[in-house]
Amino acid sequence: MNPLVSFLSFCFFPLTLFPSITTATSLPPSPSVSVSITTTTTTTLGVTYTSPPPPFPSSTPSLPADRVLSALSSLNIHSLRLPNPDPNLIRSFAFTNTSLFLSIPNSLLPPLAANRSLAARWLYGHVLPFYPRSKISLISVGDDAVSQLSPFLLPAIRNVYLALRDLGIKKISVSTTFSFVNVITTPFPPSSGTFQEPLGELLIKPLLQFLEDTNSSFLVNLYPYNLYRINSEIPLGFALFQEHPFNFRDDLITGVRYWNLFDMMVDAVVSALAVAGHENLPVIVAETGWPSTGGDQTEVDAKLEYAEMYIRGLVGHLRSGVGTPLRKEGVSQAYIFELMDKDNVKQGTRNWGILYANMSKKYHVEFSGCGGIGVGRVLSMRVCLVWWLFVGFFLV
Repeated sequence: MNPLVSFLSFCFFPLTLFPSITTATSLPPSPSVSVSITTTTTTTLGVTYTSPPPPFPSSTPSLPADRVLSALSSLNIHSLRLPNPDPNLIRSFAFTNTSLFLSIPNSLLPPLAANRSLAARWLYGHVLPFYPRSKISLISVGDDAVSQLSPFLLPAIRNVYLALRDLGIKKISVSTTFSFVNVITTPFPPSSGTFQEPLGELLIKPLLQFLEDTNSSFLVNLYPYNLYRINSEIPLGFALFQEHPFNFRDDLITGVRYWNLFDMMVDAVVSALAVAGHENLPVIVAETGWPSTGGDQTEVDAKLEYAEMYIRGLVGHLRSGVGTPLRKEGVSQAYIFELMDKDNVKQGTRNWGILYANMSKKYHVEFSGCGGIGVGRVLSMRVCLVWWLFVGFFLV
């Protein structure tokens, strides 16, 4: 065989190992431009902005809407989660390219469950005056409401969903948000993940059927930091997306190898959904992040450099499009908690912001790109090298 052909076959062989990655259909016009590699799916990356609920305490004033818009624009982030949606802020996103994810506070669950007209009243205040000019795409009814409020959860969700349909709005999904540690039995191994009982049978299974019937998604707050803190056997680098030779964990049941804690937690959710009979339900990570300051002296790993490692690793991993071992398309959306540090933070409070309280840049992370060397980037460099060799062969 021709040596050049053999060499090209060797270089392009890895492409057969990643069927979800495709090359561009046309060659570049000159050897100075590399062949592009694109992924079939990438996760929509967003961020959470927690505005103080009214009435605003004097120490934590609401940030002007134009500053929030400016911050998102500078970060090139186009999806925003609002746990305490302010109508004025929702209005400010009219005719922008920013998708909004709204949440309804837990305190409203009992009245919403009892009366659909109250659900319509909330929509009249937070959705109807602004939609579709403001791109509201998702509403979470409650957040981690798994205690005394759980009996009200599904009726409240149904009433919000039906009230939206009564108003002729069909493109806003309705769901609720759970905390990983409160609903999943174990992340080790991921293939053994199930929903905790009796919550799984009484609440989550009927909810999953509703989500499937209405083409909605399962929402989960997923914090590797919290799991790392309560399990001393988890290596720090494994939680921070660090690439080291022995930085992996094997699922001995499936034989799957994991290179980061985030994927293990996502696949534990995927396994739990499969056990419940809804393995194809989309998963949205409603919150994830790493604190740059801890709540007390025991949180020695809540520091700026580790937070930056996590955010950079997360962004790079999500932008690579490689998904997780049990779900190749990965999570459909992920929201970093949160946009900015709190001003006048009291001692003993964690800081999660990707910006400082004065809105200045905190991390050297490119949110619009890969942010790390993933499979796509490695293959892109390899194809570029091969192109140069190929052109050079004929020039000689």
